[in-house]
Amino acid sequence: MTLGYALRRIAEEYPLARLDPPAGHPLAAVIRNGAPDELRRALAGIDGPFLVKGSPGRGTRWAAVPWLAAFDPAVTTSATQGYYLVYLVPADREAVHLSLAQGTVAAIRAHGPGAGAALRASGDVLRHRLADFADRLPERAIRLGCAGALPEGYEAAHILGLSYGLADLGDERRLIADLATGVAAYRALKARGGLQIADRPGL
Repeated sequence: MTLGYALRRIAEEYPLARLDPPAGHPLAAVIRNGAPDELRRALAGIDGPFLVKGSPGRGTRWAAVPWLAAFDPAVTTSATQGYYLVYLVPADREAVHLSLAQGTVAAIRAHGPGAGAALRASGDVLRHRLADFADRLPERAIRLGCAGALPEGYEAAHILGLSYGLADLGDERRLIADLATGVAAYRALKARGGLQIADRPGL
């Protein structure tokens, strides 16, 4: 298996897999174990250390949007808070987004119905802070194709990244190069103040 193969399998098989319970499902195992193993292997040649997790959902319910994420433990160990690098699979089409993202659940807890607006506002500031990555990670917005607090929160939490069609996932060299760029942006954001928003022009 490769990282691209794992991501493509998730994108292709997830809609049908959701018709069955996730317990014991082979695709759930790919998301929890196989895909994270491939991401760890890819990251080993780039930078580290990272905590890597994949989620097909919890308990007896599939996630609306499955994800595969890399966390810098000095920043966060969870997708609920801080910021992290994540692959998100949209519900309505066969594609994958690579996103440098803000923690969604923490924003929902802090801002309630205003979480989306707060995340988008901070995302605008953070994109400006990472302006030197704009050409290499040009996606300023992503669409996940389903309603709900978490999917809509993931959309709002996106800072910058890339989108792939299924054919793109066959180019492993490109995926690894793009991942390295994502890691560099992650490191740059950490060095430039993380999610701290200063009340000064230019930040």
